Amino acid sequence: MNNRLVVDSWAWVEYLRGSRAGEKVNERLSGADELWTSAISLAEVTSKYRRAGISERVATEAILSLSRLGMPGSVDSIEAGRIHAEIKPRSPNFGLADSFVLQLARKVGARVVTGDPDFENVPEADLIEP
Repeated sequence: MNNRLVVDSWAWVEYLRGSRAGEKVNERLSGADELWTSAISLAEVTSKYRRAGISERVATEAILSLSRLGMPGSVDSIEAGRIHAEIKPRSPNFGLADSFVLQLARKVGARVVTGDPDFENVPEADLIEP
C-alpha cells in the first residue's frame, strides 16, 4: 500500500522551523513513500518568508528536493473551485489555497498533512497538533 502525503504550507513552515509541531510533521513525513506539495503551497511559503524578511531559498530548495510538485492545470483548477464552493460554506476560513491542496491529495490518492484547523472536518486530512 502506498503511503502518499501532500504537505501543506503550514506543515512545511513548522517542519522548516524545527518547532515542536515541526517535529511531529517530520515523524509523519519520515514514514511516507511519496511526498507532494502543491505549487500554491510553495508560493505561500515563499510569500511568508519574504514578508518576514527571510530568504526563501533554503526553504524552497528543501521543499523541492523532498517532495514532488503538483502543478495545477485547468482541470485541476476547476476541481479546486468546486471543492472550495463545497467546503467554504461550512468552514468560512477555508481558502482557495486549501482547495488546491485537497484537490492534489484526491488526485494522487494521498493524505493531507497539516495543522490548519480549516481542515478539521476534511476526511483526507491528518491534523498535527501545534
